[in-house]
Amino acid sequence: MNAVFPRRRSQAWTLANCLTYGRLVAVPVLVALLFWPDETTARFAALAVFIVAGITDYLDGYVARAYAQSSALGRMLDPIADKLLVAACLLMLTADHTISGFSLWAAIVILCREVLVSGLREYLAELKVGVPVSRVAKYKTTLQLVALGFLVAGPAGETILPHTVDIGLVLLWIAAALTLYTGWDYMRAGIRHVIHEP
Repeated sequence: MNAVFPRRRSQAWTLANCLTYGRLVAVPVLVALLFWPDETTARFAALAVFIVAGITDYLDGYVARAYAQSSALGRMLDPIADKLLVAACLLMLTADHTISGFSLWAAIVILCREVLVSGLREYLAELKVGVPVSRVAKYKTTLQLVALGFLVAGPAGETILPHTVDIGLVLLWIAAALTLYTGWDYMRAGIRHVIHEP
């Protein structure tokens, strides 16, 4: 008689991973809303989607740690979801001129840093070297999300809070400054391993 073993639950459908999937799904929804011609309604809807996506960024990590749901799939998808969300917002906000002029440089700095860090992580992973997230990098991520929240609200947000866009741009520049600092930190760690590689 064959022994009957209980079916093991797939690691792909843990709550932590489902929250990450939700953030991935939020990206095309956010892009579609920022394309919508009815700017006021669509902007507030986009802001709601962005806020929920930002909350899941915190919750998936918390759930994974608190309920032992950490997985290789989650560790791979979490930073991808974050970068897609930020990059999509920056591109859409640039396209509709919410971010324009000299402030484009802040967006460029943030996007270039994301590419740099992704490349470094991929290279260092081949050397079996982990790159821990610093406290400053966490502050940068939080500030970046807050700045993008103001900018996603954009002109529609001006009806509730005057200078919404200006506040968002100032915060974006501060996030860009922290981005340069943390980017250099990662770059220095990467160069150190390249130089000492046998």
